[in-house]
Amino acid sequence: MKIDIATPAMLFPAISLLLLAYTNRFLTLATIIRNFSKEERDDNTQAQIKNLRLRIQLIKRMQIAGVGSFFLCVVSMLAIYLTYQQAGNWVFAASLVSLLYSLWMSVREILISVEALDVHLEGINQPKDKDVS
Repeated sequence: MKIDIATPAMLFPAISLLLLAYTNRFLTLATIIRNFSKEERDDNTQAQIKNLRLRIQLIKRMQIAGVGSFFLCVVSMLAIYLTYQQAGNWVFAASLVSLLYSLWMSVREILISVEALDVHLEGINQPKDKDVS
């Protein structure tokens, strides 16, 4: 299959928006983590912390794969521009694979964030121990 230089260029806006969404997720999680009270250390809080650590790692992988996809798109365009058509095709395919991996990590992070909400709701449902003296 022969692609022209415009084919990889069409992914630029999509990848840029995707990276922006990933950055927003990261910033939201960073705010949540920074706002965690150091005084509360019950089982629910520990489960939330474990969940947040996993989500941060997934977002890191999502961002790296997204940037890798963007980078490979540019390399693909350069190869096509320099008339290395076959190399451009393969690099563009690698860019798509990297983008696919990034999207899969995004789905995993979404599923884990739903679990995080469930953990939080369980914590809200638990009655607080009250000292009656």
